[in-house]
Amino acid sequence: MSVDIFDKCKEFHIANDLKKAGVYPYFQRVESAQGPEITIDGKKKIVVCSNNYLGLANHPKVIEASCAAAKQYGTSGTGSRFLNGTNDLHEKVERKFAKLIGKEDAILFTTGHQSNLGALSALIGKGEVFITDKLDHASIMDGCRLSLGGELARFRHNNMGDLERQLQRYEDKGKLIVVDGIFSMEGDITNLPEIVKLAKKYNARVYVDEAHSLGVLGENGAGTGPHFGLQKDVDVVMATASKSLASIGGFIAGDKVIVDYIKHSARSLIFTASLPPACVGAIDMAIDLMIAEPERRKTLLKTSQKMKDEFQRMGYDTNLAQSPIIPLTIGDDKIVFQMWKMLFDEGIFTSPVVTPAVPEGQAIIRTSFMATHTDDHLNLILEKFRKIGKELGVIKG
Repeated sequence: MSVDIFDKCKEFHIANDLKKAGVYPYFQRVESAQGPEITIDGKKKIVVCSNNYLGLANHPKVIEASCAAAKQYGTSGTGSRFLNGTNDLHEKVERKFAKLIGKEDAILFTTGHQSNLGALSALIGKGEVFITDKLDHASIMDGCRLSLGGELARFRHNNMGDLERQLQRYEDKGKLIVVDGIFSMEGDITNLPEIVKLAKKYNARVYVDEAHSLGVLGENGAGTGPHFGLQKDVDVVMATASKSLASIGGFIAGDKVIVDYIKHSARSLIFTASLPPACVGAIDMAIDLMIAEPERRKTLLKTSQKMKDEFQRMGYDTNLAQSPIIPLTIGDDKIVFQMWKMLFDEGIFTSPVVTPAVPEGQAIIRTSFMATHTDDHLNLILEKFRKIGKELGVIKG
């Protein structure tokens, strides 16, 4: 008897179960701009789950630059970067980004996810090896799996002994160590100094995904490499524009020969329409503001430290947090969904993260903060987390 491929769709029930229980947290319909406050179903919510770290997504100058780009270039490039979809604004932004992070060249993809897919699948082939942190972002894993013939090895999270064992295992092969700068669920920073030492010792190359660290770490917000003074030792930098840069899109940067190879090899660049002008215009202005207003980053880091300290003082487990991403380990999936709903009803919009995104029994409420959160926002967030944490027995009463 043949099997209908849609049987698995009919048997999928988790989402409906959560909806029936009144705790379904996903695909919330936002009716306003993405700031520290948003409107959902006509009600104001304080956002504690956005990646708008510098608060630029609704900045008047960013909006103005986006509109101006659309007026000049239209709404679409109507084709891929490879053919007719490249304009001078794409190239201007690429030069600006490369200069910001101290690399020779850069290429702008349509999304951050496609950046990792395209660059990683192009860079490693038969007889070569990706060595990735086990908690690397899904787009990194997808890019590695799309490689034609490349092997994949993984090391325990930020465990340099385990990384060295993998490097020894593949000592005679070409190797690319791939890590996140800031890990998106854990909120900790990769141990780049030790990674660079091991890469030199075992003749490996280094690729850093700066999606969550661009705008947060390093001089001018240039990321993890500059934060440690090691940018010259990072061979390839990836960064998305959908977080601190208030738009969408993704950059790959490095030596000109590397970028040129990727430009002519990455399928997710060659076979995808180019980033629309309005999005590129927003990136252009966001980079300028990120550099011109360093106080945004300073405020963000100060806020992040305050919130981490206050959560810990309440009795929450903040796991590995070292950044604006502060995960609160709750444990049970059901309690996390219940906690999300109670916070949501009190006007606090967070992200529940459950298995399989985290190991079973380690479900979290993921919080993340912006430079534009006010003291009133922060105090109300803390008040509601204290109240609901006690009601659920997550922290002591």
